[in-house]
Amino acid sequence: MDASNYRRVPLGVVAPRDADDVAAALAVCRAHAVPVVARGGGTSIAGQATGTGVVLDFTRHMNRILAVDPEARTAVVQPGAVLDRLQEAAAPHGLRFGPDPSTHGRCTLGGMIGNNSCGSHSVAWGTTADNVRELTVVGAAGDARRLGRAWQGAPDGLRALVEGELALLRTGFPELPRRISGYALDALLPERGADTARAFCGSEGTWGLLTEAVVRLVEAPRARALAVLAYPDESAAADAASGLLGYGPLTVEGMAADLVPADAGLPRGGAWLFVETGGGSPAEARARADTIVRAADVLDALVVTDPAGQRALWRLREDASGTATRMPYAGDDALSGRGRGLGAEAWPGWEDCAVPPARLGAYLRDFRALLTAHDLHGIPYGHFGDGCVHVRIDFDLISAAGVARFRRFSEEAARLVVSHGGSLSGEHGDGQARAELLPAMYGADMVRLFERAKDLWDPDALLNPGMLVRPHRLDENLRFAVLPRRPVDVEFGYPADGGDFSAAVRRCVGVAKCRTAPAPGPDGVMCPSFRATGEEAHSTRGRARLLHEMLAGEIVTDGWRSTEVRDALDLCLSCKGCRSDCPVGVDMATYKAEFLHHHYAGRRRPAAHYALGRLPFWLAAVTRTRSARLVNALVSLPPVAAAAKRLAGVAPGRDIPRLAPETFSQWWSARFRDRARAYVRERRRGGASAAGRRPGTALFPGFEGRTVLLWPDTFTEHLEPSVGRAAVRVLEAAGLAVLLPPRTVWRHGPVGDGVTRGPLRPGTLLPRRRQRVCCGLTYVSTGQLDRARAVLRRTLDLLEPYLAMDGLPVVVLEPSCAAALRTDLPELLPGDPRAARLATAVVTFAEALERHAPDWTPPRLDRPAAGQTHCHQHAVLGDGPERRLREAAGLTGALAGGCCGLAGNFGFEKGHEEVSRACAEEQLLPAVRAADENAVILADGFSCRTQLAQLSGRRGRHLAEVLAQALDDGPRNEGSAGTA
Repeated sequence: MDASNYRRVPLGVVAPRDADDVAAALAVCRAHAVPVVARGGGTSIAGQATGTGVVLDFTRHMNRILAVDPEARTAVVQPGAVLDRLQEAAAPHGLRFGPDPSTHGRCTLGGMIGNNSCGSHSVAWGTTADNVRELTVVGAAGDARRLGRAWQGAPDGLRALVEGELALLRTGFPELPRRISGYALDALLPERGADTARAFCGSEGTWGLLTEAVVRLVEAPRARALAVLAYPDESAAADAASGLLGYGPLTVEGMAADLVPADAGLPRGGAWLFVETGGGSPAEARARADTIVRAADVLDALVVTDPAGQRALWRLREDASGTATRMPYAGDDALSGRGRGLGAEAWPGWEDCAVPPARLGAYLRDFRALLTAHDLHGIPYGHFGDGCVHVRIDFDLISAAGVARFRRFSEEAARLVVSHGGSLSGEHGDGQARAELLPAMYGADMVRLFERAKDLWDPDALLNPGMLVRPHRLDENLRFAVLPRRPVDVEFGYPADGGDFSAAVRRCVGVAKCRTAPAPGPDGVMCPSFRATGEEAHSTRGRARLLHEMLAGEIVTDGWRSTEVRDALDLCLSCKGCRSDCPVGVDMATYKAEFLHHHYAGRRRPAAHYALGRLPFWLAAVTRTRSARLVNALVSLPPVAAAAKRLAGVAPGRDIPRLAPETFSQWWSARFRDRARAYVRERRRGGASAAGRRPGTALFPGFEGRTVLLWPDTFTEHLEPSVGRAAVRVLEAAGLAVLLPPRTVWRHGPVGDGVTRGPLRPGTLLPRRRQRVCCGLTYVSTGQLDRARAVLRRTLDLLEPYLAMDGLPVVVLEPSCAAALRTDLPELLPGDPRAARLATAVVTFAEALERHAPDWTPPRLDRPAAGQTHCHQHAVLGDGPERRLREAAGLTGALAGGCCGLAGNFGFEKGHEEVSRACAEEQLLPAVRAADENAVILADGFSCRTQLAQLSGRRGRHLAEVLAQALDDGPRNEGSAGTA
């Protein structure tokens, strides 16, 4: 599969290392009459990157930038080179490659050439074909060809074909900036230089296999400004777009309100144009943007000059191809004008047609009427300045009736586009999605000319057959056809997918943001294991595709017992980064837990599942037997430690963390007893100091605000109680009273009417086993979901009296535990109302201070900070309160993104150590090494702190520890609390 609606099962995949490998693979395939499909990042939306023969994956090895010539303003690239790598290589010279699709972080130059991709800056710099100089290809016969102007590299007979059809070629192509459909045979006209390289662009791998390209670079503006223009709806924005082209903008992009979060900070309106301007200085770029704002007839406008602010807005636009597939329709739909239920699925298929820019508004109004006539719905966005519109539509591609309607709509939409003088494809190519409809655009004579040209380049029809000419039907090979029709019996609730695991797996539409490499920076986490291995199977998309095949049962035939799926999920760190970073919210951590639960049902599990997956049980046993010191002494002996690691399935290179001799709860109990005794003594004396004091303030000194419940997670309780002690110190300093959850379930008995529950019942005073609350994280991450549910129900029983207290915050110090309570708890126990109450009550340490002690001022440290935002914090909780608390405390600098690589049990498990280290080396360790010696090293997660200690030798600290030390040091030592 690629990013389209289509699925084909190849015979095999070859990752060529050089042009000789390409020729050799082609020779074998030619000898056996096996088709060959060239593939880059697999982000094609029309199905042209899938095939039933041999797929050549150019991203594994043929992915280099071979040369950049700043004088000639050219670059030499291999087909598997990702566009962003070319932009990075050209940037030091003040240059860039002009076309930039929204998938620029993972799409390849070969794929862009194959599809003639464009991107948001095409109004300024044109399509890929406009920026190609020469191409080196392997022809169908295995011969190397160098394509360029004046018929360079043309196959025999091509020139005669063109010269015999000059009239048709001069009159048969519509004139518009985004005409991508069909073969670009008009580039072979003599007045256009007979440019075979330009004609090759957009041929979708059906003419030859690209092995090298010389591309043109353009001068990058030194400064940019972004004018955001607001309009009542997308049609009004489309009407205005072409009128702005005379001002020389770099982009004119359209977005409808349905794709934009309410808190995006855009000016008021129902649709927007993103108009980017460039200049030699920020003032010049801003002046050009202001000119456009004054010239535009808008509801409201905003000019953004801050680069970070511009990046945030462009991310909205770049993620649209994913977010548009799973939109919660509310109220009137942007195109149909009728309401929809929540969570509708929408798909490509009529994805990127283009009309002359001046016709775009009229086209959208007619297109809206067509959608209404077919009872379909979609959200428009795209390159309005070029007349190109992307739209995902809620086709039913599963039922026979839905597929039939998909065909009828596509045929009528093709006629509508042609009536406006447009092209069926304005960016992504025809592939299977639109090639069947090309006669409606070009007529039979031109389509026959396309077929004759294809036969000259590829006489044996080996290269990507079924694309562009003699195409597959647009309604066959649909990837949804193989999925089960009935919901799969699963453990999690999947509330966003109606409880349907198949629908959850269908979320992956293949835009492959998870394949972005290197790391997406401090604002992204997904997908660390892919960046460590480079293997598609270790990307979020690859794993989702394997789950798709597991459900289909054709290739992966053993269902939940599949070893292929197990092995792909084995390197998933359960970082939850895809839950937030994936444009459609694929949650691979949950899918992995679901799979492991079924895969090992009734079977022996890996040793690490028993040891690390049941860590809370084992640590509680150590506490009950008071054997922490003994355990520490034993594992400090190398032979014992080695044997323990082998038995527990722990990687031999890992150090076993030491247990705290005194748990956090034991410290709390001793402290509480001391305070209680002091309180009693004070009350007995009846001294003046007790007069007028609020009840209980001796137990909670300085308490003037509200009570919070502090969650003693497993890591804080048994391994690093210093974090809990520090949190208590800070929370009480902020005026909050801290309580810990109860250790026994209060047994309520019937009173009076037999229904009301009272404090006593038979057996109330009998001894009861002491228990602990637990988020179930280790059980969930290893797929022991029955145990996780039991643990969570026990937790809810313990907390039930507190959950009845409206608004009591539950402060969770460990981000992964807080994330588990926020998400896994209500999804594992969807029918228990207590689960939702607890999930709502959970707050992080910084959230507790911000919400419940808003007037408290933290101590000033005035020091730089380094470290990493916890991946679960990023993905589930958000780190806004943490950033604001650090700023208030004078801790400067941004924390790194990504994942530390330890990820709970993952980095400790045997076989994961190399990937774990690679993940840490991506962002965390370089950030810490580069940090100032006086910097505070922050890491709120126990895994992050452990990874730092074991791989860098520097100790990371929870923010609570840093603030507590500053409080204890006092104003005398402010700003010099010691090196972390």
